[in-house]
Amino acid sequence: MQQPAAQPTTPQTATEILDPAAEYLKRRKTALWVTVALLSLSMVVLAIGLISATRTDNVPVAGYYPGITLSFGAFLGIVGIHLLENRRPMLMAAIIFISIGVITSFFCAVVDGIIAAEFIDRRPLLEGSCEFYVSGSGYAYDNYYTEATCRSSNSACKLRVRSNTCYCCYLYNCESPDYHAQYYEFTGVSSCWDVIHLHRLLWASVVLNLLGLFLGIITAAILGAYKDMNPTPQISPSPAPPPHILYNPTQHMLTYAGFCPSGQTLPAYPNYPLPLQPNGNYQAPTTPQPVPEGGPTSTSCPSEESQSQPPSQAPTQPPSQGGSQEQGGYMLTPNAPVLYGSSYGPFEKPPPYAC
Repeated sequence: MQQPAAQPTTPQTATEILDPAAEYLKRRKTALWVTVALLSLSMVVLAIGLISATRTDNVPVAGYYPGITLSFGAFLGIVGIHLLENRRPMLMAAIIFISIGVITSFFCAVVDGIIAAEFIDRRPLLEGSCEFYVSGSGYAYDNYYTEATCRSSNSACKLRVRSNTCYCCYLYNCESPDYHAQYYEFTGVSSCWDVIHLHRLLWASVVLNLLGLFLGIITAAILGAYKDMNPTPQISPSPAPPPHILYNPTQHMLTYAGFCPSGQTLPAYPNYPLPLQPNGNYQAPTTPQPVPEGGPTSTSCPSEESQSQPPSQAPTQPPSQGGSQEQGGYMLTPNAPVLYGSSYGPFEKPPPYAC
């Protein structure tokens, strides 16, 4: 007998479905660490940029601008991560500032890179071809100048330099003193080695700005995904409960709360008295009873107002004889409804029914 071939069983994947609360905490921790890293990097960029900008007086440096915007955006991101109520607006502001810092990092890295590569020549500085001039004691470098003799292309010219200046006659063009492709003097330095340090700081600022560019993009993406998460999982609303059913054993009927028809759609009370319920020995007449113009009067909601009428308005019943035997051969059973006479005219509207 041939056995049925066994069906191949596919191994279950090892992917684990995380709880929403655990997923939220994981995203929060990741966003916090990335934002703290961006804040640390932006502070380093700001420090390197400020040192580079204050190293000399005539070389412009723009590397510290991205540090300001990135550090402020990272600070807003850290504050927004720890908030619960205004978390989304704060994270949106952090993302905006980080985005501005990313754009600024790109342009400042390009500008500082061009200055360090094209406008600063380290060869005369390293070879010792540059000279440093410092005035005597008691003179400020802002208001004291001297003249130095420079030679280039078989010509000599006078160069006016200021105090605390490193100047390179090798880079100075005597024929066209108004045009220079590279910086030939650096003012406000303590020695010519400050220019070499400036060159290194510019390249360090370029590298740090590029790192801030990529880290800022990653941080903005993580904060953008984190701001749309809810700190607590959404609880699905419970379905509406079914209508409450009340059972009255004395009336042998079911009453649905909230399903009583409005008073405008109910017919009026009949203007004709109804006979009492006959007992078992009495046979009902075979002739059909006339139906009033108002329609049938059967309803599942007895009137509370009619039940609360004073005894003077209700029809009086003769005293019973022999327990439940009435005069005229009628007997009221325990389950018989209570009948009331109508005290309204044919054109009067009774009050609405109430459950």
